[in-house]
Amino acid sequence: MGMDYSKIDRWILAEDSFDPVHLGKCEAVMSLGNGYLGLRSATEEKYLGETRNLLINGTFDLFDSSEVTELPNAADVTAMELWIDGERFSLDQGGYAGYSRELNIHTGELTRQVEWTSPGGSRVGLSFRRMVSLKRLHDIAMEVTVICLDRPVTVKLRSGIDARVTNTGTQHFTEGEKRFYEKKYIQLLETTLQSDITFVLNAVHRFALNGVPLELETDVNIDRRVIYADYTVELKPGDAFTAEKYANVSTTRDLDCAGLSVPQLQARTLEALKASADLGYQALAEESAAQWRLEVWEKAPIEISGDKNSRMDLFALRFAQYHMRLMLPRHDNRMNIGAKGLSGEGYKGHCFWDTEIFLLPYYMFTDPEAARKLEEYRYLSLPGAHKKAQDNGYQGAMFPWESAWLDDGETCPLYMGTDILTGTPIKVWSGIIEQHITADVAFGAWQYATIAGDQDFLERYGYELIMDTATFWASRLEPGEDGRYHINDVVGPDEYHEHVNDNAFTNYMACWNLNKAIAYHDHLKTADPALFQRLDEKLSLSQVYPKWVDGAARLYLPQPTAEGILPMDDRFMDGEEIDLSKYKNQEFVAGIMKDYNLDQIQRLQVCKQADCLVLFYLLEDQFPPEVKRASWAYYEARTVHDSSLSLSTHSVQAADMGELEMAYDLFRRASMIDLGPYMGTSDAGIHAASFGGVWQCVIYGFGGVRMLNGKLRIQPNLPCGWDRLDFTLMWKGQRLRVSAAKDSLTVENLTKTAPVFVTLNGVETEL
Repeated sequence: MGMDYSKIDRWILAEDSFDPVHLGKCEAVMSLGNGYLGLRSATEEKYLGETRNLLINGTFDLFDSSEVTELPNAADVTAMELWIDGERFSLDQGGYAGYSRELNIHTGELTRQVEWTSPGGSRVGLSFRRMVSLKRLHDIAMEVTVICLDRPVTVKLRSGIDARVTNTGTQHFTEGEKRFYEKKYIQLLETTLQSDITFVLNAVHRFALNGVPLELETDVNIDRRVIYADYTVELKPGDAFTAEKYANVSTTRDLDCAGLSVPQLQARTLEALKASADLGYQALAEESAAQWRLEVWEKAPIEISGDKNSRMDLFALRFAQYHMRLMLPRHDNRMNIGAKGLSGEGYKGHCFWDTEIFLLPYYMFTDPEAARKLEEYRYLSLPGAHKKAQDNGYQGAMFPWESAWLDDGETCPLYMGTDILTGTPIKVWSGIIEQHITADVAFGAWQYATIAGDQDFLERYGYELIMDTATFWASRLEPGEDGRYHINDVVGPDEYHEHVNDNAFTNYMACWNLNKAIAYHDHLKTADPALFQRLDEKLSLSQVYPKWVDGAARLYLPQPTAEGILPMDDRFMDGEEIDLSKYKNQEFVAGIMKDYNLDQIQRLQVCKQADCLVLFYLLEDQFPPEVKRASWAYYEARTVHDSSLSLSTHSVQAADMGELEMAYDLFRRASMIDLGPYMGTSDAGIHAASFGGVWQCVIYGFGGVRMLNGKLRIQPNLPCGWDRLDFTLMWKGQRLRVSAAKDSLTVENLTKTAPVFVTLNGVETEL
């Protein structure tokens, strides 16, 4: 199988041959969705090794007490199996020609064509179309056309709803009611075991022969966890038989279904299915494509012009935008973005610091309304953060490393993977001691409110969230013999070093969190006494404020060495140095774990991913250029980029320093994590945060956009192969159009309802 990049100018990613051994790649990267649901693009016919996923955002369930909550895999509505003269259509038997599978990222439609010859010699042409509506969040539509190419054939189609699916073996549902209304409309119910969420799935088929509507006799079959029908038609040479399948899914957790009983939900969703089917596949596809233009391509247009490689660069960026819309729960602030989006079961649908640090910037600068909902999710999940703090003996809000539903609390599993030397399960310490997530959440709330100019958010949620997290840090600090406070026994962003003390990223971000809370406290005390009083009553500000001040003043902050290198923690620079070229050049991640176990790696100078460099990126004005440059050179040589989050951070830092060749190389590598030809990268799902990183490489790195201390800066630095970069940004309610070339920069305020103050190439300017 190969990825075909010849159609990228038409917004199309294609697969030019079929390989049943590597199904996961296209299933994930060509997945469809709309933020409410994610549909992994398994083929209509079934294969050994496939993963069929229909994931509904926010519907987390716990199988038993030994596991953690995860998004359950809902019943499959996409299987449509065909028999040609009694032989099952499958590309691993018989022969085929003219194969192509294409994802059009502009319209969100998946298509496939192939000419198949059965083992018995029957020859047919097959075409498949599939879409998930961006307009109608519950809707899925499919179309299959069979063309008889030479001798007459008998075609049998089997299609329905199949609940015989699991999450890698775990069944999250009790079997529910199955109905076949009027021998036409299929309905299946299933209910999650622990969270008690009922799913209602519906499907209906419409047929045509040579473009003329066709009624077929229905052979209904209902069995355990499955309901389907068989349809049979005779075709003569030249005949074209088309089967359209319309499906929808709704749950009792949906906001738009709140208050409905299950019977009411059954009735409403069935009527919605009938309305969609009456519109027809083409109308639904055109309606959804128009929504893609409105929500993404017209709202956040980006253009890159330059050498031949710039065509792929632009497609990679648009591919990132496509997936960042698929994963966005724009409809519901009770949900966030999982590390695999909705494209697979990896990381169980949980969200991490990935949202605040890597994904949020895209939404803040292109869709502030959606960004606000992501931040409201963090506020709504404060009860779980309070519980985690209390369970660990702290005060305030201690955010979970992995978050799922609002009241799930910490959902990081205790064990994952196997020690290469001992053969025992590896304990996952992140859920216990990777605590920088709390400051990351506070930073995200401040970033959003500042860039959007959203004072209402601050007053309703932001001030409280930042102060509550500061209270955690004040209670977390440990006094040392040097008279300073320390943060001991943590994991920083570089997860190859556990149980370290004074991780630079953690300490500096905690100090930022404390100082921001202090600044807001002092401001509100005089500027808004009524709000201050409410927060004082809720958070006991009079008691915790002195602790914030003391903690911020005495917290130990690692300082650069004589060579200008900021120590990552208290022991990294004392580790053994080894040749990392083998691991830096591998096509797969975590190769070093095949030669060393984690205990050994922790004694080496090797980083899984960017650590100090993320700090320079977020708080860049706190570090002099010579420290950033020396530290970048030191850590880049020692980082194997075993996290999809890492390459983009290094690229942005390299661009800031004018190392454009290195920055561009890192950007290209980041953009190919999922989009590239390596076949095993995406089996568990796409790498959601890496798409935000790709956008940041372009807009932050080469576009030179940054928000520093509440002010906007634009200072482009284009790579040598690019002649021009054009994009739009939202800043405090104003839409800006930015056009950057090698020797010019133009910024225009398109909204024009308020002045914009921005620093352009070092010059403070008012638009």
